[in-house]
Amino acid sequence: SSSSLSPSPRPAPGAPCLSCTEGRRTGHSTPSHGVSLFFAAEYSCEYGSLKFYALCGVGGVLSCGLTHTGVVPLDLVKCRMQVDPQKYKSIFNGFSVTIKEDGLCKFGFYEVFKILYGNMLGEENAYLWRTSLYLAASASAEFFADIALAPMEAAKVRIQTQPGYANTLRQALPKMFAEEGIWAFYKGVAPLWMRQIPYTMMKFACFERTVEALYKYVVPKPRSECTKGEQLVVTFVAGYIAGVFCAIVSHPADSVVSVLNKEKGSSASQVLMRLGFRGVWKGLFARIIMIGTLTALQWFIYDSVKVYFRLPRPPPPEMPESLKKKLGLTE
Repeated sequence: SSSSLSPSPRPAPGAPCLSCTEGRRTGHSTPSHGVSLFFAAEYSCEYGSLKFYALCGVGGVLSCGLTHTGVVPLDLVKCRMQVDPQKYKSIFNGFSVTIKEDGLCKFGFYEVFKILYGNMLGEENAYLWRTSLYLAASASAEFFADIALAPMEAAKVRIQTQPGYANTLRQALPKMFAEEGIWAFYKGVAPLWMRQIPYTMMKFACFERTVEALYKYVVPKPRSECTKGEQLVVTFVAGYIAGVFCAIVSHPADSVVSVLNKEKGSSASQVLMRLGFRGVWKGLFARIIMIGTLTALQWFIYDSVKVYFRLPRPPPPEMPESLKKKLGLTE
């Protein structure tokens, strides 16, 4: 019955509470005392606790830090091969920023907002509107992540575009503040939102729904019967598919941004008109391979960290029993 589902903390939109999953699977309405003890021993913290969010943040830092480290050698090889710099930029520009920003703020905030909005909607609506829930949670996470990271991004751009201005963030940040005040750090936040929010919404929502679809239509057995290794393979595949969509969604904006960075004084609308429809999609295939692989690795590392720290990893959402009764799907 629906009373057997724990409303707080909420595992995922429409998903059964972690301690009830076993009971649901074996046909019992409530878990046995032994199962409760088993779950208490299996997880290192409660879903939605401060420790859970903190360790998710650590997972985000590791997933993005390691993938970013992997990109640096490619960066050097590209430069040494003296490939056309504009072509090089079209592949790497935009998501080098994305990789670094995906860490602590984005993954941690996403978990916070997903649980917050899920609890606000209630169990049944959270299941019915789960795609909107993922989109809203990821957009909120990106919004605040960009505010937190805009000063570093602004300083990084200043160091790169004005040789001799400063060598480190520690030198650049106070200098910029003394010259222009707080606005120096946030004048670029709106373009960052325009580029990053659609990317992040696609990254998280597409991943969540792809995981759900893979377990429903592709994986031949329930997630509860899969080993941790098999679950991580599903995570990797879902991450790659999400990465492909991320590349497609963000590519036109990245093409415009790369031209804007090269040509001072041009506006985004002027660049867009000059590039035309074909121009904004140039270099898409290379970015699909690149971002697909990176996004897959990020999700894989993030989920592996959750496994390592024994964090609760809720199964894909299921229709709540109360909703099944309303729809006449149960006797």
